[in-house]
Amino acid sequence: MRNELESLKRRFPLIDYLQRHNWVVRKVGCRQEYVGLCPLHSESHPSFYVNAGKNLFYCHGCGQGGDLIRFVQLYLNLPFRDSVIHLKQELGLPLATDDELLDDAVSFYQHQLSRHDEAVEYLEQRGLHDAEIIRQLRIGYAPGGSLRRHLAALGYSSDHLLQIGLIDHQGRDTFYRRIVFPCPDPSRPINLYGRSIGPAPHAHRFLPRSKGGLFAWETIRSFPTVILVEGMFDLAVLWQAGFRNTTCAFGTHLTQPQFAKLCDNLDRQVRIAFDSDSNGAGQDAACTLARRLIHAGVTARIVELPEGHDPNSYFAEGATSAKFDFHLREAKFP
Repeated sequence: MRNELESLKRRFPLIDYLQRHNWVVRKVGCRQEYVGLCPLHSESHPSFYVNAGKNLFYCHGCGQGGDLIRFVQLYLNLPFRDSVIHLKQELGLPLATDDELLDDAVSFYQHQLSRHDEAVEYLEQRGLHDAEIIRQLRIGYAPGGSLRRHLAALGYSSDHLLQIGLIDHQGRDTFYRRIVFPCPDPSRPINLYGRSIGPAPHAHRFLPRSKGGLFAWETIRSFPTVILVEGMFDLAVLWQAGFRNTTCAFGTHLTQPQFAKLCDNLDRQVRIAFDSDSNGAGQDAACTLARRLIHAGVTARIVELPEGHDPNSYFAEGATSAKFDFHLREAKFP
């Protein structure tokens, strides 16, 4: 977004904008400097200077100065984000998309992660410590209190943030005190998943929109054997342990498009590593899915972990890649 703002200022030079709005100008000497009456206050002697090379203005009468966006803010009495929108509309440029907004939100959360000890400690507790995996998955943290201000400074409106679900009606970050994973489809984030690091009414949170397909499917689909897990922490620790053929459906109930992806190659083998819940819910869901896959012509097996464990908790308690590989090899028919 910062690059886009710089591009906007380059495409719409300040001197051109002023002359479009009937600013009478005269050149000062041989430099790229111009002077005229200030459009921001009443005066009889010109004191408003524009440096066309630097694309900046300064008025010696009222003391205001800055770039094109700052001038529009002052001239039209608009907030920063509305000034950017106004300039884009004048140029006939497309406004920011949901994809761009989500991508900038993800970048903000990524930047926050290492700055907050509670987030780093939580990842360590969950057995996730590989900096490269954390970077690849674009894992971040929502500390709360600054997302709206940060995105507003990039030109996004509060209405856009509210519409997509990043903030509530009070302007608060809806992922407050959550580890945040982007859900890409295939590479652009189309949703966010947040896991609370402390007590919360809802430990798991998504934006109110589609979760997309299977995680990283365009890369995973080439493997002859695919490991399917429930959640992003399961996927992260398995990638960390070397099982890069792991994908995630963001739950146990696959959508029809997700199921169709698993079945797009009948030579593929699927290993379902859902939670081994004490109530049997995860394994029941795994059995149901395995039977559907087998009926569709895909070889499917169920990975049985020790009771009470999912792949994440299993590795967090000290399991090795060899131990998990043993369970993969011992995976059973439903």
